[in-house]
Amino acid sequence: MTFSFSIIAEAWPTFMAGLLTTAVFCSVSSVLGLGLAVPIALAQLSRSFAWRLPAKVIVEIVRDTPFLVQVFVIYFVLPAAGLPVSSTAAGILALTIHGAVYFSESIRGAILSVPKGQVDAARATGMSYPLTLRRVVFPQMMGYVLPSIGNQLVGLIKDSAVLSIISVPELSMAFNTVLGTTFAAPESFVTVAVLYWLLTSAVTLVMSRLERMTPTHRSTQELTSLIAGTDR
Repeated sequence: MTFSFSIIAEAWPTFMAGLLTTAVFCSVSSVLGLGLAVPIALAQLSRSFAWRLPAKVIVEIVRDTPFLVQVFVIYFVLPAAGLPVSSTAAGILALTIHGAVYFSESIRGAILSVPKGQVDAARATGMSYPLTLRRVVFPQMMGYVLPSIGNQLVGLIKDSAVLSIISVPELSMAFNTVLGTTFAAPESFVTVAVLYWLLTSAVTLVMSRLERMTPTHRSTQELTSLIAGTDR
C-alpha cells in the first residue's frame, strides 16, 4: 500500500472548506461562550440563592452529560418542541453552551484566586462591586484564567468534530466525504489529523503569547494607586 499525495491534492479544497467551517464555528462559539461565561461565573459566586441555583443547575447539567447528547437534544428535541433549528444554528448553539459552562468554571476559579483582602480593601474605599471587579479583580485574574481558557479552546475545537453527526460541513465531515469518495484511508486520516493539529497549535501559540503579556500579579504599589485613583 502506497501513500498518495495526489489524492490529498485533489481533496484539498474539501479539507480546506471543512477547516474553514470548523474555525468559524469555534470562533463564533468561543466569543459567545465567553460572553455567557462571565455572568454564569458571577452568578455562582453571588450571595443570592436565586442567582446561584440556576447557574449551578446549568453547569451541572452540561458538565454531567456527553456533548453528543447535548447536540442531539438541541437538534432533535427543540424542533419537536416547536423550535426548529438548522444544523448550523444547532452546532453553534451547542458549542456555545458547552464552552460557556467550562469557561465559567475557569473564570470562577480565577476570581477566587485573587486575594479576598484586596477585594475587601477596594470595597472599603467605596468602590462598587462592578468597579471592584473591573479595576481590581479582572486585571489580576487574567494570569490565572488564560492558561485554562486556552485548554478549553483547544477542547472546543476537538469537540466540534461531533457536529458531523448532524451534517455540519466541518473538518470531520470533510474527512468522511473524502474517505467515502476516494477510499484512501491513510491519506484522509493523516490529512485531517495534521489540520486539527495545526489549528489547535495556532490557538495554543496565541494563548501562550497572551499569557506572557499578562502579569499574574500586580504589585502592591500598583494596586494602591489603582484604587486611590479610581473614579467612584
